[in-house]
Amino acid sequence: MEDHPAPAHPPRQPSLPWRIGSALVMGFVGINSRIFMNVTNSTEVHGLEKFLRTLDRRKDPTQRRRGLITVSNHICVMDDPFIWGVLPFSYHLDPNNHRWALAAHDICFTNKIFSTLFSLGQTLPTHRIGHSPLGGLFQPTMTEAVRLMSHPPFTTPYSSPTSAPPVDKSLSSPDITDPFSSPNHTYTYSTNGIDTFPAPSAYDTRQYSWIHVFPEGRVHQHPQKMMRYFKWGIARLILEPDECPDIIPMWLEGNDQIMHEAREWPRFVPRIGKHCGVWFGDNVGGDGSTIFNELRRQWQELVAEDEKREERRGFAMGVLSDGLKYGEKAVALREECTRQIRAAVLAVRRRRGLPDEDPKQGLVETWRQEGGKKEGKMDDGSWVGRT
Repeated sequence: MEDHPAPAHPPRQPSLPWRIGSALVMGFVGINSRIFMNVTNSTEVHGLEKFLRTLDRRKDPTQRRRGLITVSNHICVMDDPFIWGVLPFSYHLDPNNHRWALAAHDICFTNKIFSTLFSLGQTLPTHRIGHSPLGGLFQPTMTEAVRLMSHPPFTTPYSSPTSAPPVDKSLSSPDITDPFSSPNHTYTYSTNGIDTFPAPSAYDTRQYSWIHVFPEGRVHQHPQKMMRYFKWGIARLILEPDECPDIIPMWLEGNDQIMHEAREWPRFVPRIGKHCGVWFGDNVGGDGSTIFNELRRQWQELVAEDEKREERRGFAMGVLSDGLKYGEKAVALREECTRQIRAAVLAVRRRRGLPDEDPKQGLVETWRQEGGKKEGKMDDGSWVGRT
């Protein structure tokens, strides 16, 4: 991604029409998820009060001092938004204090209508490496996500008026902008050098945002409720922001019965009468003496070494040199950070009362036994689906 000198400070927040649209989409989806999870199905929730106190402390964006990451297992294509049905109604009407998520570019951003709905619904277009050569750790959307976890302004992640790709106005194009606050498409970014999407990290009210991540990278429904290995993108969101985010692990159950990968016709209809569960763990990040603060300290030392070696000042937030992408120490730090975040989710699983899983389940080598099969029923009896 090409960097440009920072322009005049962007508006403090997106335009009023965009904020209204986002509140309507987030409110409609959130309220209907709450009804679906608590009326047509039943949901037990543990640790919600503590989580709500975390959200309440973050209500005023100007008072935030760090981002928030929630991280969980992924057992249903509709985990998000279903799991946020546990939040009280009022929390769904405040997009500034609601979650951002990574959504599949090839599913959720295929045309202008989908792009608009999913962007207003606070998701970022993400290329999946199994479906696109543009996927992976270092795609532009990961830069945008790192910046959402930090404090603007940045050396701009968004296009300058002279470099922004032309916006295709046809309905078949995924290109969208917020024309009311960005008439010149200034506060946008591209995932592939051609498309155009709003860059929420440009606005002060999006500083230190909340992002939910499913690090398994795909739906995984295992008969013994075991997880796949975690992908390393979560490590970037922990190591690279300017402050260590609060990190709250979660454990989900039951949603796989609502939308099981083996379901028959009508596949698109969620099932009712199921019992689900959401467990919120304790904060394992923040400013305490945690393993993640130690890993961040090591990362910052690595960044300083890289700057000295390259005889340059730091790259813009979320932009890495080749050494910080592929260097042995950088890779090892991301691997350890990912291992620790998976252990934090397993701790919530254990607290829920499930037995410890085989440590081999967390190794990528274990899952290579699936061979080239990416979806459907696996040899171990689990079901894997698209996310």
